[in-house]
Amino acid sequence: MERPNITQAMINAYDEYTHLTLDRRAFMDKLTKLAGSAASAAIIVPLLAANKAAAEMVASDDSRLTAEDVTFPGSNGEMKGYLVRPKDASAPLGGVIVIHENRGLNPHIRDVARRMALEGFVALAVDFLSPEGGTPENEDQAREMFSKLDPATTIANAEASVLYLSRVPGTNGNVGAIGFCWGGGLVNSLATKSPELKAGVAYYGMQPPADAVPNIKAALLLHYAGLDDRINAGVDAYRKELQANNKNFEIFIYDGVNHAFNNDTSAARYNKAAADLAWQRTVDFLKKNLA
Repeated sequence: MERPNITQAMINAYDEYTHLTLDRRAFMDKLTKLAGSAASAAIIVPLLAANKAAAEMVASDDSRLTAEDVTFPGSNGEMKGYLVRPKDASAPLGGVIVIHENRGLNPHIRDVARRMALEGFVALAVDFLSPEGGTPENEDQAREMFSKLDPATTIANAEASVLYLSRVPGTNGNVGAIGFCWGGGLVNSLATKSPELKAGVAYYGMQPPADAVPNIKAALLLHYAGLDDRINAGVDAYRKELQANNKNFEIFIYDGVNHAFNNDTSAARYNKAAADLAWQRTVDFLKKNLA
């Protein structure tokens, strides 16, 4: 069977399933109608979803890096994380918190942490599902666990992560954060709470409440996907508040690409040109603000 054509309606249905109220059965029913058959829908699902086998762009045993699983104090209990640093750094480096999507600390996010370390940072990918026992193997189970997290505790755990990383030997004390999807929203929220955060990069993340924007101290770099109507509904208001409060920020909207365009494990939504451009902007921004 030839590879089915993946339409925007199919991508939108997957977004509704992974982020809103559509359950798996309803999603598969909808996808089957859009695809024309159950057989075609079964082929399309893996192209929409993340493929763990494609998660590794930087080998987990890359000789240029030192990587380890760590635990550290959260706001009310132990947090888990994955700490990566360049092996031969000659001077203290800026620290970067890497915040996952609503799938938890999976192989893709670990790989992003390794990529960040290769750019010259000490990277800490935090498992924000730690209060629920940590990220499970099953991604549907992981998504369900996010509804059990207390938002205030989650932000407090993010603040604890910033404090921990700022004190890790080999860092210069300056800490930024980069987050994707759910993690992008958490970066925005963290920026409203943490005066210690020096820089925040949010990929297609939900915006914080308008009355919290005056509290932001960090420089912000905000990446949005042009086809992501759900998240983009709040961009103009957020920009207005950031401008009104004289915040240090940049917003980039990448035309013609979907939510999760940076995730190279999702064949249907990944856009290499947009991902590469956003990544270079991210690295330059973090180097400028975490030196």
